Formats: sequence, C-alpha cells, structure tokens
Amino acid sequence: MNKPELLLPVGNPEMFHAAVKGGADAVYLGLRQFNARGRASNFTSSQLLALIKIAKKNNIKVYLTLNTVIKNEELPDLLDTLNLIQKTGIDAIIIQDWGVYYLVKKHFPKITVHASTQMAHHNSLGAIYCKSKDFERVVMARELTLPELKEIRKKSDIELEIFMHGALCYSFSGMCLFSSFLGGSGANRGLCAQPCRRFYETGKEKSYVFSLKDNQAVDVLPELMKMGVESIKVEGRLKPAEFVYNVSRAYRKVIDNNDLKTAKEILAYDMGREKTGYFLAGNVNKAITENTNTGILIGTVEKRSRNSVIFTSSHEIQMGNRIRFKQKNGEPQKAVKVKEFKELSNGTYQLEIGNVVAEKGDQVYLAGMMQEKFPNKFREEGKPLKANMHRTEKAKILNSLGKKNIPQKEQIYVRIDSLAWLRKVNLNELNYLTLNLKKSEWEELKWDVPFLQKNANKLIIELPKFIQEKDLEFYKQLCKKAMRNGYQNFMLSHLSQKLLLPNKARISCNENVYLFNDAAIAHLRDEKINLFCHPQENDLENLLKSNDRFGIVPVYFYPQLFYSRMPVKTVNDELIDDMQGEYNKELRDGMTIVYPKHPVTWMQQKNNLYKEGFRRFLIDLSNEKVSSNTFKRLMKNFQQSKQVQPSTSFNLKKGLK
Repeated sequence: MNKPELLLPVGNPEMFHAAVKGGADAVYLGLRQFNARGRASNFTSSQLLALIKIAKKNNIKVYLTLNTVIKNEELPDLLDTLNLIQKTGIDAIIIQDWGVYYLVKKHFPKITVHASTQMAHHNSLGAIYCKSKDFERVVMARELTLPELKEIRKKSDIELEIFMHGALCYSFSGMCLFSSFLGGSGANRGLCAQPCRRFYETGKEKSYVFSLKDNQAVDVLPELMKMGVESIKVEGRLKPAEFVYNVSRAYRKVIDNNDLKTAKEILAYDMGREKTGYFLAGNVNKAITENTNTGILIGTVEKRSRNSVIFTSSHEIQMGNRIRFKQKNGEPQKAVKVKEFKELSNGTYQLEIGNVVAEKGDQVYLAGMMQEKFPNKFREEGKPLKANMHRTEKAKILNSLGKKNIPQKEQIYVRIDSLAWLRKVNLNELNYLTLNLKKSEWEELKWDVPFLQKNANKLIIELPKFIQEKDLEFYKQLCKKAMRNGYQNFMLSHLSQKLLLPNKARISCNENVYLFNDAAIAHLRDEKINLFCHPQENDLENLLKSNDRFGIVPVYFYPQLFYSRMPVKTVNDELIDDMQGEYNKELRDGMTIVYPKHPVTWMQQKNNLYKEGFRRFLIDLSNEKVSSNTFKRLMKNFQQSKQVQPSTSFNLKKGLK
C-alpha cells in the first residue's frame, strides 16, 4: 500500500520543531508576504535558510506558500521573492495567482510549482490541466467526496494533495469574497476576517449559520492510501506547536501501522472545534457547529474576584495549560496561559487571569496542554539572504508584460441568470449577452429558436464555477451542441474548462479567473484567450496600474460572497449579521450562495474609467427581479454615469488590502 507524504503546517520556528518531532514528511510555510495566512508569524529569509538546513538533515521536504493574488504594484517585490526562492533549495512553491505561474515558468524555471486549493480545482479537468501546465501537484478542494476523488485519481496522473485535518472554510477556498466585502481584508490576500464564524439573524433566530466544525477525516485515510494519494495535508499555520505535534503523531500511527484507535485517542486532545469528516467521509448533515470555541469543555466559572476565577474542572490543571472562557453571550475570549494557580480542593482551582473578561457562569475550556516544549528559534540562524534582482533585469521582465493598449470602441456586456430575461433586455442596446443559466434551463433551451439564431453572435455561454465530476460530460456535450447550432462564444469560470470546448470556440474568462496583474493577463494571452473580466473585489488603484485596458470592468453586480457546496438550514433566505449587514441566500444547482441585499455599482465611475482607456463594461442582472423596467433603468444610469441607489462600491475606493 502506498504511504502518502504527511504534510504539516508551520507558522513559526516552534511549530517546525514540533512537526519534526511528530514525524512530518514535509512542512509548508510562508514568508512575511504573499501567503494565505498573513496573520501567522511566518518567516524571514534567514529563518527560512536555517529551517531548510534542519529539514534536509531530517529528510523533510519544505514547501513555500505564495498562495495569494498579487497586485500590479507588488510585481517588483514578487520578482525579488522568486529570485530568493530560487537560491534557497526549496522543494516547491504553492501558488494561486496565474501571474506567479507565468513569471516562474518564464524566468525561474528551476522552481517547482504546486496548485493551491485557492485555485479551487474540484474535478479531473483541474488536475489534467495542471499536469499539462507542468505543475507537479494539485491541492484539491476540500468539498470533494471519496468517489469523486477516486474518479479524479483514475483520470489524471498528477500528484494529488488532500486536506485531512483542521479548520474548514464555509465557502470554497479561492471563491470567498465576504471578508473582502466587509472591509477590504480579502481571503484571497491572506487576511480573512472569518465572517463565517459570526452570528446571523434569520427571521427571529440568531445563530452561527455558517460556522463549520473542524475537519477530521482520519477514518478514510486507509482508503486514500489504497487510492494512491501522494500527500495528506493538515491545516493550521495559526495553531499552537502542540497541535502540530499531536496531529502529526496521530496520522503517523495510521500511515505506518494502520492504528486508527490510537490515532483517534491522540486527536481527541487536538483542542480544535467539534469534528466532522465533511464531504470526504460523507457526513455533511451535522457539519455546522453552534459552538465556536476551540478546546475541551472542562467546567464553569463559579466565582470571579479581582484578578482570578474559581471553577471546578473535569481535567487536572497544570502549568503551561491554556484556558479559554466562553461568555454567556457566546463570545469566546483569547486563551490564557496557566502561570499561577491554586488547587483549593479536589478538582477545584483558583486561576490568576489578570484583566481577562470572565464572569460567573461562563464556560471554561481547556484550549491547550503543553506536553512537550519546543525551541522557539533556530540555533544556526544566519544573516538574511540578499537576493534582490538587479534593477535592469527586473525592469526588462516587467516591460515585457506589455505596453498600455486601449480598445477603440465601447462594448456593453450584460449577464442574465434566467431565460426569463431574454424578452426583457433590448439586444440592440448591448454588444454581448452572457447566459449564466441553471443546468435545468440549459436542458430546456431550444437552440433553433429564430430569436436566438438571429442573435447567435451576441450570445455568450458561461460555464459555472463548480462542475461536479459526474456533470463534466453534460457540459462537454452542451458546448458541442451550441457550436453545432452556430453559437461560438464561451466564457470560462476556470481555465481548465478550456478542455470542454470544441475547436474554434471563441473563449473568454469571467471574474472567477482572478487576473489582478499584468503577468496573469500575459498567461491568458499565452492560452490564446483575449477577453476577460476584471475581479469584482479589485480596487481602482490596482485597476489603473494595469497596462491592459481590454478587460471587461464590472459596473453593476451582486457579488457572491459565499459560494459553498454545504447546505444550511435557515428560517428564511434573508440574513442580518452582527453588524446589521443585510444579505440574501439562494440555493442554485446544489450551491449555497450568499450575496448582499444591495448591489455593487461602479456606474458613477463610468466616464472616468472611459477617460482612462477602459471601454468594456459588464452589467450583471443576476439576482435582480426580471423586468424590462429594471433593464431600462440600469442602462440609463450607465449611460449617464450615475450611481444606483441604494448600493455600495465594494473595494473600488476603499481599496483591497
């Protein structure tokens, strides 16, 4: 039976030493920028070199995360970072941005690349496409079932990496815009503010609607080993060292000895949330948790004095333990490290907590047990590695990405999410109409209807963001049928969907193919794709710093803040968060989608954008009430460069951090 690589998270030196002692085969970590855990301590270049040296002595591979989207102004720093990486002997980098991919393949070919789960690869198309682009490995989406993974394994020969343990995001990784929408701290920039862990009010109920339990799929590990999965991965670069040590020991037991019993006994003390095997183990029905605290409930506060609390504990309290309190209103507090305490009687303790908020009746959680101590630094840490690229060489690379180019004519694109819109929009007022339809509507569509045939050149068939493995053939045949009937325009949600299209198809990409920088756009050109949509969470500053003006700018839309395969039960489809933000929820082709009550509009910037050379604009009617008056009103606002009210502008002015 194949022994998969055991891949552990490392957010600081202490965690690395814990991973080594726990039995990791590989570790993944980030530098101070360009990684999806920007709130972890992360590593300096000198720490990285020291870590790699120790890792090589212990036959441990080191993977570096560069798994965020990159802004145009960051490309010079990115080149320096890639130049540094090429000199360190790192085993691979884990990437999200197609611009990073483009620069690595063109200018740093010695660097091995892995496709991050942030790329949201969720079927065999993603695996096959990544293999064709010389990725060594693809990290599959967490939302896949065991049968789906088996199919992907059969159809592709690229290395597969599977998340087995740790925290779960409600939305697909790489497809969540909620944190970015709330304050510009984008999950795709490594700064997620965790909106899925908030209270939401639905009707008269108030609950943690989207807060998932922690992933623990250890039961299916033997199946994955039989399947030949190359790497099993643990999430947790923000977790303590003891978590890394215990989880690595547990999974080692299964990999080496098929000892599930001992593994589960160890994992019972990983101090995370309640557990679910999620889609991998086929038990999503109870994957939502009302308890956002991590750790083991051990008691209740019986008395609060000035700087201490008294409680009776079901577990023995020891120096170095970490204790967390959960208030009656449900709000968790930061963990307190046990430094000073008294055992008043059998199991009753007085614990010094300083000014930490805790009152009588609050629940007490054991959030950590320091069973082992690990060094918090590296002995042989030397000077930082100087690896900045020469200014001339850097300028040459950046200049090669293209000069500013401006289309001559204005083009208006309109997106609809229902066939009911076809008789409500005036096709004479726009250049292209994008059809983003449910699967059932594609099945019902009559391609030979004279109205459609007459406007075939104006229609764009848009493929969905999630296509489960069993539906790939349906969409392949859909594209073939469209081409046979004279419809040649297609819009992709993932570059891998190119593999579904017949020859001679005209290909464009929607905003889900993140193109935040000119290097990513250059990769698109290499793929013979000349039309794309700018990301919805983009900001004006980054937009203006792009040399390419041929992209489509979204000027009216309801962003899909959550896009999830995980169903949730609510009293109704209207949601209010704990900051009084209002949202709507819909179920569409098995996907749970959450979007804001009010649209995002950049129409008020249309004239300014036009002056800056942008000529292509998208009005997205998805989630709007089907009405010819709605279409007329929005077209009028667009022509007058007038803001729609009520609305927001997302990150346009406030900026994406």
